[in-house]
Amino acid sequence: QVQFVESGGGWVQPGGSLRLSCAASGTIFEIHAMGWYRQTPGKQRELVALIERDGRTRYLDSVKDRFTISRDNGKYTLYLQMNNLKSEDTAVYYCNKDTPYDYWGPGTPVNVSS
Repeated sequence: QVQFVESGGGWVQPGGSLRLSCAASGTIFEIHAMGWYRQTPGKQRELVALIERDGRTRYLDSVKDRFTISRDNGKYTLYLQMNNLKSEDTAVYYCNKDTPYDYWGPGTPVNVSS
């Protein structure tokens, strides 16, 4: 089983930037497509960004040109560079394999407000 631990979140003002990291541990057999997801209380998780095994990426329309997903396969680490953050980006951010999902990690909260 693979476990994920997200980090890098925090409080930023609108227009600010954050870089999230997702460290994978446990038994890793291969590199999977990976995604960043976010969730606010009472709402479903939504896929924010996806990176395929071949490196191709896809993004939620609302974050295109602001967020960049990347990975370091040697370190088994996934990243999400978030620029020009907006208040609607406020959420807890998670990473996971796409798909099927492994267990969800604790997430890292992102709070964008002035």
